[in-house]
Amino acid sequence: MNPFSEKGSKIETAVESFEKIYPKSYCKDEVDPYTKTRIILMNGTEFEANWFSHQFSRHTDNNDLRRELALSRFIEKQQQLKISLLKPANETILEHTISYEQLAVDLTAELAKREADENVRKALDFALLEDFDHLYRYSNLLEMETGVRAERLVGKLTEITPGRPTIAHHRFPKDNVRPALTADAKKESKLHAMIITAAEQQTMNYYMNVSTLYQSDIGRKLYEEIALVEEEHVTQYGSLIDPSSTWLECLLWHEYCECYLYWSCYKTETDPAIRALWEENLSYEIAHLHRANDLLERYEKKNWQEIIQNGTFPEPLKLHSNIDYVREVLAETVEHTSCRETYLNVSKLPENADFYAHQKRICPETPPSHTVIEQKISLSGEDYRFETAKNPIPALRDRKKDNTELGVFPDHGNSVPFKEENYLQPRN
Repeated sequence: MNPFSEKGSKIETAVESFEKIYPKSYCKDEVDPYTKTRIILMNGTEFEANWFSHQFSRHTDNNDLRRELALSRFIEKQQQLKISLLKPANETILEHTISYEQLAVDLTAELAKREADENVRKALDFALLEDFDHLYRYSNLLEMETGVRAERLVGKLTEITPGRPTIAHHRFPKDNVRPALTADAKKESKLHAMIITAAEQQTMNYYMNVSTLYQSDIGRKLYEEIALVEEEHVTQYGSLIDPSSTWLECLLWHEYCECYLYWSCYKTETDPAIRALWEENLSYEIAHLHRANDLLERYEKKNWQEIIQNGTFPEPLKLHSNIDYVREVLAETVEHTSCRETYLNVSKLPENADFYAHQKRICPETPPSHTVIEQKISLSGEDYRFETAKNPIPALRDRKKDNTELGVFPDHGNSVPFKEENYLQPRN
């Protein structure tokens, strides 16, 4: 599908009543796990588009252009509200968090498997193991506090077992910046960088907001800690995005990305009512895309072919189980950290690396992510997991003792360097 060849809804008639934008929520006990993750993905995508539009408006003094942005932005904010309110009132903060982390794991894995750019794929694989570990930490808190087993929420489609331990995620901020894509990068790579940035940004925002609403101290502290890791991820992924585009070119890319994701959701959704919502929003976004192209032509004398070239969408982005892929990345790279733009096994870090000084400042004692597991083990005799086989890392197999050294100190695992040849062709 090429959205530039399609006719969307008229922007001026897209404003809906309050009654219409309030949707019927899904049933949390019946909904497909990947319907929930698609909802979270599109909520984050609309949030990114909304705040990009606000920033654009604040960086131009052309009120005609500002008015165009305001109209599209209002409609997209209605879309976001309708999407976010699909979450039912009886789904708790922590239950919803499990879906956030399932999305992070399976979206990141799927994008990495498709990605041909070595730098982007390394970034995806690197953060994948951290979101995977967050799923394990939150799942143990959920089981400990409520007795709800997260394997039911993820449909047994995503494993729940330790990844790179969360204590190892706390890196010096300067080490989270990556080389940016260039203007001539492949369309798919640019889309992947935008998609994962929006998704991780939404996760960061959610955790930073709900940390104050959570009702137990250990839960509040866990959200506080992982929110700061998500800030690292947003820094990493955002630094990949091509910085050479103008504001109007970026607007075109945002609308194109939204069209692609709504089309992907429409093509892969299993719930008929929600599939209809994806189709409706796709029609709106096609109209926004055409309007963005009109603005590009009016103010910069360019058209979309000069920016995106081939408008035909890649294959639909499908969310599905990625257990084998995650296990492979875990086995190969669990001990990795980053040092400026380079990924290294922690054993290769110089003694004066910023990582070590930052660790001492931010983790002078056991951080909340590991306190949760210690408390769970103390109460139950072992941690909570859902595994299809033993953890691929022997150092992470002990269910009666949480590992706080792997990825922080040298030689506590068996990971191997990133293999350059693995990044020349997508993995299976």
